[in-house]
Amino acid sequence: MVGTEAHYSDGRYYDQVYRRRRNDIGFYTDLAVESGGPVLELGAGTGRVALSIAKEGIEVVGVEPMASMLERAEERLERLPRAARDRIELRQGDLRKLRLRRRFPLVIAPFNVWNHLYTRNDIERGFRTVRHHLQRGGRFAFDVLLPDPEGLARNPAKQYRGGQVPHPRDGVRYRYSEYFSYDPASQVETVLMDFEHPADPKRSFCTPLTQRQFFPAELEALLHYNGFAIIGHHGNFDGEPIGRATESQVIIARMRSR
Repeated sequence: MVGTEAHYSDGRYYDQVYRRRRNDIGFYTDLAVESGGPVLELGAGTGRVALSIAKEGIEVVGVEPMASMLERAEERLERLPRAARDRIELRQGDLRKLRLRRRFPLVIAPFNVWNHLYTRNDIERGFRTVRHHLQRGGRFAFDVLLPDPEGLARNPAKQYRGGQVPHPRDGVRYRYSEYFSYDPASQVETVLMDFEHPADPKRSFCTPLTQRQFFPAELEALLHYNGFAIIGHHGNFDGEPIGRATESQVIIARMRSR
């Protein structure tokens, strides 16, 4: 699916867009330190979380499907002290198929990774990967968006303007806008990000982003029937309850006793 990859095709732009997103980094780093390591990160991206964990003295294996993101992660890795670099192993791979010959006290999937598992089969394969790699008593932590019913009902033809955005690939400030559409049958929302070149329409482009929406009770059922018990299910990275202003659902789970 194009919307699974397009937003992640330029690691420098990704880092630019999310440079102020920090709360999740502290949350996952604290969990990693508590676990003692090593940590398995599914969807390592450009290394936002993995590098922070390594700097705290914890070994981390980061798995990422997109070569463009891994290339950026490797660039960032080179800036770390040698000791921290040696604690990070980056691998390209599909989390649905991943089977390493080791287990971990903590498996994490930060920043909406599970929103890119679109079908029940994909979701179950993802949970199977987590179970395969968790030590007995280990924890699985991840976050996904909280669906916004009003937002999902937006007119797909309506343009939402977002000002000017500089793009690192050419330094041009594009006029940025977004369009939203939602398929209630698949529960997949598509965000079409439109970059309008200020002088040359031929250099304008659009980037789709598709994300499966998980409602809280649905997510709890999926975890339960895939062998997990929920330890915490919160509305942000500070442990506050889910409410109307919630953007992210933050979940910590462990394998359920049979």
